[in-house]
Amino acid sequence: MLVHSRGAKWAVWALFLLLFLPLFALPLLVVLGASFATHWSSVLPSGATLANYRAATRGEALQALTTSLVTALTASLLALAAGTWAALAAAALKKRQRRVMDALFVLPVAVPSVVVGLAVLVAFSEPPLLLNGTRWIVITAHAVLVTAFAYQSVSAAVTRLDPAYEQAAASLGASPARVLWRIRLPLLLPSLTAAAGLCFALSMGELSATMMLYPPDWTPLPVLIYAATDRGALFTGSAVAVVLMAATLLVLLAVSRIRTKASYR
Repeated sequence: MLVHSRGAKWAVWALFLLLFLPLFALPLLVVLGASFATHWSSVLPSGATLANYRAATRGEALQALTTSLVTALTASLLALAAGTWAALAAAALKKRQRRVMDALFVLPVAVPSVVVGLAVLVAFSEPPLLLNGTRWIVITAHAVLVTAFAYQSVSAAVTRLDPAYEQAAASLGASPARVLWRIRLPLLLPSLTAAAGLCFALSMGELSATMMLYPPDWTPLPVLIYAATDRGALFTGSAVAVVLMAATLLVLLAVSRIRTKASYR
């Protein structure tokens, strides 16, 4: 911390707790408590039960979880491939051209995601790319939304690469493709895994664009949570939300371990 006196440190920690608990921790704790509850008692959920989790891990909810995982993984891989390719290409451009590319990739996150959903719906509702009514229109929308984060993360890492490694490899006769696969990409691996984790987490929680696009046989978990709470099934919706958070955190933990190992290579 940048505060050195003991009293000031305690004041900063107190301010942090006063801001963190009401704004971040308490809402999540209320959702966690509601996932085990059957009714409300005053302002808190009450009546412990596991029935909500039995409903959240079976049938429609389990299918929705599988849908969200497949969508997030596929969209993240597509976004990572496109974002990495664009970041490597942008590094070779002039400054003004790089700014144009940066603006193009940031555009999907500069507008509301519902606008992106509408744009994807209009663009892919007619031949030759007729995706409306299929799972691929949802995956495409998620990939469009998260590619910007992959591009920005990898671009920042590319600018920090030491060119001496590439110059040494080239001076020893390595081709540009070999330099890319054996030098640049391994050095970028920690940033690539971090970008993949961020894209996955964002895709798992995406709702606005998904609501406009999803077909009945491809319902992601956030849509199911919204539908459950809209019907008044708040406690079941809370259990499904906890399952969504747990699945996302488990995947992010696995990605973090891969990133840590890549950092020590």
